[in-house]
Amino acid sequence: MASYELSAFDRFSAITVVGAIEQQTPATLNVGFWVRDPNQFLIYPDQVTAHPRHDFLWENTCFEIFIGVKDEDFYREINLSPSQAWQAYQFEEYRFPEDMPPIAAKDIELNHLQRTHYGLNVSLDLSQFMRQHQLKWSDLYLGLTAVLNTTQGMHYFAMQHSSPQADFHNKRDWLHQF
Repeated sequence: MASYELSAFDRFSAITVVGAIEQQTPATLNVGFWVRDPNQFLIYPDQVTAHPRHDFLWENTCFEIFIGVKDEDFYREINLSPSQAWQAYQFEEYRFPEDMPPIAAKDIELNHLQRTHYGLNVSLDLSQFMRQHQLKWSDLYLGLTAVLNTTQGMHYFAMQHSSPQADFHNKRDWLHQF
């Protein structure tokens, strides 16, 4: 298991976020997000049931996983809400197509999503995505991000920020390789 401390774009230090990545089976990805919020600034969305797919989750507290493929332009964005709603999007290249909401990706499935006392835990089935594109784990690289709605405003966390504004779609900031 690999873990990464995510950094706030605006150097907001009242909350810390750590993401951990684990390849569990030939096509199962497990990710945990640990949030330390001693002042209880974080605003959580209301719980939902049955893990529905919802768009625009990033407008509230939301954790995200970006999945890139070496030497390819296409990628996937997975949005995970502490409400237990989720969504996966497909992109052909950097922020394209520009549809809003983006085009839903049906080649990634949710096994498990749970808000925990420490943050969020998710298990994703990548088998269709990997089979369709003939991918191995070594072909993938991941970015972990978080949009946190707080009593102090919105804050954006990522493995690193190399753009002048918070830009989770910047592949240079996706650091995890298998």
